[in-house]
Amino acid sequence: MEERLQKILAKQGYGSRRFCETIIAEGRVEVNGKLATLGMKADMQRDKIVVDGRQLDKVETDQIYVAVHKPRGVLSDQDEYEKRATVREMVPVPGHLFCVGRLDYDSEGLILMTNDGDLANHLTHPRYRHDKEYRVLVAKKPDSQQLAGWRRGIVMEDGSRTLPARVEVERLTAKGTWLRIILREGKKRQIREVGARIGLPVSRIIRTRISTLELGDLKLGEWRFLTDKEVAELKSARSAKAAPRKAKYPKKRQA
Repeated sequence: MEERLQKILAKQGYGSRRFCETIIAEGRVEVNGKLATLGMKADMQRDKIVVDGRQLDKVETDQIYVAVHKPRGVLSDQDEYEKRATVREMVPVPGHLFCVGRLDYDSEGLILMTNDGDLANHLTHPRYRHDKEYRVLVAKKPDSQQLAGWRRGIVMEDGSRTLPARVEVERLTAKGTWLRIILREGKKRQIREVGARIGLPVSRIIRTRISTLELGDLKLGEWRFLTDKEVAELKSARSAKAAPRKAKYPKKRQA
């Protein structure tokens, strides 16, 4: 059966559909000896599909779902020219796995790794706006104006405005203030930039949840396979396709 090429690649674990569109556009994919183009369809059982010189197997790839507690000083992305440690190196599972919900080099917490491109697309595409929850340590106690601004949305350096967010003060410490922040978007280094722009330098970021998947008791540097229940919950999670004027968030869980 013919399917869009980016959907085939996503099923084979090359990334989300958007990422697979990128590698097609970069000229890294061939179908039956010809350079693939965006919008092309193919049949896995009939056509010869080659990515970066490697032919795709005709057999459907088993879907893998892994939760990782990323430490600081580890890259989310894979790069053959990069010498620093990556999250992929922490998970000794064969096959193509990619990160769903990247964290920057200095941040830590929950990362989902999978070869399920459809799920990755659903969790990362901006129109679905899945929750991402963080514990964030800022250098000082925020005032009401700073909190209100963060909650409403802040104009970033590129001129875009962040979506409304849930921001709560968890506790004060000698090193600063811990905040609980829930976002429904994922701009690059968003939390750090927003903190800097409103006068709250960010010292530490720990992601604790992606949609319905929680970090839980997973220790720093550890990984585990998701349960069938967790996978089912992620796949069935519903998110608004357009931002509501006033976003609703889950109630704060009791410690």
